[in-house]
Amino acid sequence: MSRDLRVADFVRDEVSRILQRDMRDPRVGSFVSVNDVRVSKDLSYAEIYVSSLQANDTKAQQELIEVLNRAAGFFRTELAKRHTMRTTPKPRFHYDELVERGPQLEKLIGQAVSQDQARAEQTPDDAPSLFSSSATKEN
Repeated sequence: MSRDLRVADFVRDEVSRILQRDMRDPRVGSFVSVNDVRVSKDLSYAEIYVSSLQANDTKAQQELIEVLNRAAGFFRTELAKRHTMRTTPKPRFHYDELVERGPQLEKLIGQAVSQDQARAEQTPDDAPSLFSSSATKEN
């Protein structure tokens, strides 16, 4: 496993712990989950994707991200206390919309599959195709 992936796993686990145990800002809430972390190759930045059960609308999501990004120094300090690396990646928080878009995408995929099945049932199996032998003999 490459170094940036190991650091990303470490950051994900530790930021989750910090959010659960050490974060005291009431605007963050208790139902924030860290879904993904991507660390730059030079380990200078950590893109942290979070979601929350309490952030129902875009305004609440933006407020959550603003609060977390303002607390980036706190997160970086806490991360630095918990590892022995030379540098600590600077955290940048983003709201992960994939959690909410996942069911919508599944619904769209299901609709597409059912439409394909309906089309397959409507076309008869013995219909002449474009590549049948009688079409090639005429030319």
